[in-house]
Amino acid sequence: MELDNIPLINSPEHHKFEITVDGEYAFIDYLKHGDVYYLIHTEVPETLQGKGVAGALVEKTFKYLEENHLKMRPFCQYVQFYLKRHPAWNRLIEAN
Repeated sequence: MELDNIPLINSPEHHKFEITVDGEYAFIDYLKHGDVYYLIHTEVPETLQGKGVAGALVEKTFKYLEENHLKMRPFCQYVQFYLKRHPAWNRLIEAN
C-alpha cells in the first residue's frame, strides 16, 4: 500500500493528526500545551490494520513536529512501541 503521498492533516479544533486512506480515516488524538503535543491515542480502522497505516501516521506526525520545531510526550501505547523500534525519534520527546 502506497502511503508516502497521503498528506497529514493537523486538525486543532478536533485535537487530532489525521490521514485518509482508501476513504477511511486514521488519527492520533492529542492535547497541546505550548510547543508540546501530548500524543494520547492512535486509531486505525480495522479494515486498514496490518497495512502499515499506523506506522505511516506516526512517522508523518513526527516529521510534522520536527519541521515545526515542536516537542512531544508519547502517552499512546502504539507511539511508545514505534519509538522503541525507531529510537532516533526520541529526539522529539520533551525533556522533563
